[in-house]
Order: sequence, then C-alpha cells, then structure tokens
Amino acid sequence: MKHLAVLAALLAPVPALADIDPANWDAVTTEAEGQTVYWNAWGGSTATNDFIAWVGTRVAEDYGVTLEHVKLTDTADAVTRVLSEKQAGENDDGAVDMIWINGANFAAMKEADLLFGPYAEQLPNWAFVDAEGKTVQTDFTVPVEGYESPWAMAQVVFVHDTADMPDRLGSMQALLEWTQANPGRFSYPQPPDFLGTTFLKQVLVDILPDPTVLEAAATDETYDDVTAPLWAYLDALTPNLWREGKAYPATGTAMFPLIADGEIDLSISFSPGAASTAIANNELPPTVRTFVLDKGTIGNASFVAVPYNSGSKAGAMVVANFLMSPEAQARAQNPEILGYGTVLNMDALSADDRALFDALELGVATLTPAELGTVQAEPHPSWMTRIADDWMTRYGVAQ
Repeated sequence: MKHLAVLAALLAPVPALADIDPANWDAVTTEAEGQTVYWNAWGGSTATNDFIAWVGTRVAEDYGVTLEHVKLTDTADAVTRVLSEKQAGENDDGAVDMIWINGANFAAMKEADLLFGPYAEQLPNWAFVDAEGKTVQTDFTVPVEGYESPWAMAQVVFVHDTADMPDRLGSMQALLEWTQANPGRFSYPQPPDFLGTTFLKQVLVDILPDPTVLEAAATDETYDDVTAPLWAYLDALTPNLWREGKAYPATGTAMFPLIADGEIDLSISFSPGAASTAIANNELPPTVRTFVLDKGTIGNASFVAVPYNSGSKAGAMVVANFLMSPEAQARAQNPEILGYGTVLNMDALSADDRALFDALELGVATLTPAELGTVQAEPHPSWMTRIADDWMTRYGVAQ
C-alpha cells in the first residue's frame, strides 16, 4: 500500500466527471441500458463469485446492464490501474467501472480525487440503509461523503470446532494462553492478506488500554509506542501457532479447510455468517460455532466505488443501487448463499421486504445481533499499512 499512497500524493487532482446526475434516476437508468460494467472485485470465493454472477443476471433483466466480474486477488491492483490511467491522461473511458473497496484503498483513491461522486446517498435504495446504526458513512475513520455505497456488513468472529475446543475465549490474552496450552491449533492468514492484517488490528484493539488512539493517523511520534504491545504479544504467540509460525495460510479462504481437516481448532473470519454457510455447504463439520470477545470485535462495511474515468457510470450506479435492494441484501444474508450482514434498516422496509429477512434461517453457527455485542471501530488505514509492513519484516515467511 505504500506505493499507492506515494503515487496518490504525487498526482494532481482531476475533478470528477459528474456527467450524470445520480438524483435523476430515470435519466440514470435510461443511460445505463446497454452499458457494460466491469466490476473489479475479489475473486477468491466461489460463493461470492456466484452471488456476483446472480447480480449480473438481475441487472441485465431489469435494466439491460451487462455486468462483468473482473476477479482480483488484491484490490490494490484495480486502484493502481486507475492511477496509471490518470498518469497517462486516460480520463474518459477507463478499464475499471466499479471496485469492491474499503479501507486504505478507498482512502488513497479519495485523496487523489479518483472517484466519481458524490452519488451514494442519491441512489433510490439509500432510503433503506441504516445510516445511523451501521458504520456506512465512514470507512476506517475516513468520511465516505457519498463517494462509495455500502453493500455488506462484516464483523470479526472466531470460529472453533466445539468437538475439540468446546469453550469460547473472552480476550486476546485468553487466546494467547489457550495457544500456549494447545500449541499448533490456531493460525491466521499471512499479512498483507486483509484477514491476516485484521487479526493484528484485533489484537491491538483488544490489548490497548485506550484503543481510541488508533482513530488518528499513525505518525512517527506515536507508532512505536502504540504498537509495542502488539509485537510483544506476537513474540509470545508465534511459536505456538500452526506449524510453529513457520508457515501461514495464504488467504482467509484457506482457514476453514484446516479446521475441516482437523489441523486446527480455531480460526478467524470477518463474516459472522461464514461458518454457517460453510456448514451448509459441507465445508465445515456441524460442530463448528463462532464467538466474539468480551469487549467486542472490529466491524466494518464493504463498499463499491466508481472511478472518476469510468465510461459506464450510469450502469455502475444501477449495480450499486441493486446491491442495496432488499432482494439482494436478503440473498446475501442467506447463509446458504453468502451469510453477509445487511446494511439495511429493517424498520425502513415494507412488510413484504422485511418478510424476506424474517424468513431467513441464519444458521447454527451465526450469532444474533445481541450476541455479536459491541462493534469495535476500524483503526485509521495508516495503521494497517505500517503494521502489515512491519509484520512482514518480523515474522513473514516465503509462500
């Protein structure tokens, strides 16, 4: 991510080409018909890929929009593509029409004025979004200001096989002590994988006396003192990890197979419904359950953003709006499909739309909203990038 920040700082801002008014929905849908939207989104999950393909079918049926999923392994690749097009003066019809994005990638694009908008709060389905109760107006502390629209909620949960690990853990200190008593039975993805870096942030948020210090950008004056407890924790944890910390799962999707194969008893997920989805798909044993820490766990929203030079802005807004529809949100929350949390306010829905959610069986491993407890705020994105870089220096292994 360092190269993104440096490049963003070097590039002179280009005004967003607000060539269509998001509030004029009839005009948006008219222009969108026949457009092709290249949605650059993580492609590492078959379930997610299938959901995106379903979205494509629906927007084609209702709006005549063709959706092409450009499968990414790293969101930064799409951001770099837009930055490169800006450098080359390709300001009218870029290769990227929409990005699944949040955190440091959004901050870099927003800082460099690479985003179309504001548009999100003018979309018709924004009226159903729980803008007060969900973290959809800030992204890792960065104000969204309508430059990306939310489509899923996530929160850290710990996934354990109760056949071998019957009890939940209440804190990161308890997790450390459990690994010392049960060496080799826990792991996390290798940073800079998003889930792996999230684990590092979760450690820091849980062990710091006052995690609000993470809301401000990391500086040379604050970074070492704030992160010192993290490195001490990891020094104690690492020898007791799966394979003694000499190897790590490459991605979050590699974690569940380790539980299914009996190699570990405990892992981490950023989707409260993911374990139920995996059980439904016979990817995890039915004895698996999830828990959160006593002080809560980190949560955030997934967003989509439209680059300033997209040639299919209307089509992209149609897709973004559909993603916030009760139909799409209920399908995404279904544990047999994705098990994602919804961004919608149930009180804002009609009786028929709310019935879509009431009919869902969220699954045996999915915690209720009350059981999920306190949602801890994401740190400023500058912490994630520096911590990931330092982790690689201290603990990284060749994949």
